[in-house]
Amino acid sequence: MTAEKNIDLKISKSFEILRSYCESENYKGYDPYDGLNSTFFQSLVGLRNNRLFRLAWIQSFKRSPVNLRPLLGVPKGYNPKALGLFLSGYCNLFKIDQKEEYLQNIKFLVNKTLSLKSAGWSGNCWGYNFDWQARAFYQPRNTPTVVASTYVANGLLDVYRLTGDEQILSEARSTCDFVLKDLNRNYQDDGSFCFSYSPLDHSSVFNASLLAGKLLARVYNFTHENPLLEAAKNTLEFCCKHQHVDGSWSYGTYAYHHWIDNFHTGFNLECIADYIKYSGDNTYESNLQNGLQFYYDNFFPADGRSKYYHDSIYPIDIHAPAQLIITSFAVSKFLDNKTRIDNVINWTIDHMQDKNGFFYYQVKKHFKSKIPYMRWAQAWMFYALSTYLSNTRQVPTIHPVNKMTVI
Repeated sequence: MTAEKNIDLKISKSFEILRSYCESENYKGYDPYDGLNSTFFQSLVGLRNNRLFRLAWIQSFKRSPVNLRPLLGVPKGYNPKALGLFLSGYCNLFKIDQKEEYLQNIKFLVNKTLSLKSAGWSGNCWGYNFDWQARAFYQPRNTPTVVASTYVANGLLDVYRLTGDEQILSEARSTCDFVLKDLNRNYQDDGSFCFSYSPLDHSSVFNASLLAGKLLARVYNFTHENPLLEAAKNTLEFCCKHQHVDGSWSYGTYAYHHWIDNFHTGFNLECIADYIKYSGDNTYESNLQNGLQFYYDNFFPADGRSKYYHDSIYPIDIHAPAQLIITSFAVSKFLDNKTRIDNVINWTIDHMQDKNGFFYYQVKKHFKSKIPYMRWAQAWMFYALSTYLSNTRQVPTIHPVNKMTVI
């Protein structure tokens, strides 16, 4: 058996035990940032509203290699972003084999996701199932964010492509109203702008705004609404103007956002490539190519590890190898980089997958964080490995399934 067939078989086996784990958990799980869901924390009346204490509490859960959640009363929950990623993953599987079980999982995930919409906004939107204290802002549970909302909407669009269900397209299109009407905008003098992370903040985070631009362009590709494309181009212009000369991006514009990391760079490149694909506008092709050169040259050493920062390996985060697959496919560089991808995924399976199927959160310099986070690790690797498999197997041409109703 050739080395290529060996790694393809290894990835197939890895995916199947991951799928078994996720299905056995019914897609519910813990999250690195869910510490404020602790019943013990909620009992601390004098401290639970203190910003610094909330931040320290979340970080203690996130950084601990020991899972404190069962001890301190944090339940497993459904995270809408995770469900959106699982949706896209099952659509990948359906492209490989039109099994009824995949359609049933798609139906379950669509209906569960739609039941978790955040109410009271201009369009369909989603947040996280926990209160979240970041340095830049505080987000109460279910506060919609552009990141969670666009991943869900893109999952729904993947379903629409398979089923032809017009109601699914309508549900995804509605998220554009949330993006355009509820998110804040930070403008430049030329009229370009960055969408805020949520309606409650005014931050400029490049990957978040680019995700909005990607969704607007993708929906435009279906509906041909020019205002969607105009807004997408304006936020692409803003973010590409903040690209560094070497092709990299900082995380955002705040002084404490000036790091350069692996998977957020991958997000940016994926979104730019998808904007070009869906809009037909090649204005930012040079930004894409410059960014890709930096991405491939700086984040993936020959030993198969995935560097977190461009100038530092640790922590090795499960997001990074997952995004390598997704970005490489989005930018049409999957086959060109298959040897690199195989090397990275081989290392990741060997060092970051548990015998029970789930993937670990991070490998640090002296220990591993093995907590099985559903959104951060399992959903991402599910989507990534299903993307890998759907691009390495002979896939038949897929047509909508008799305009099947999903909802």
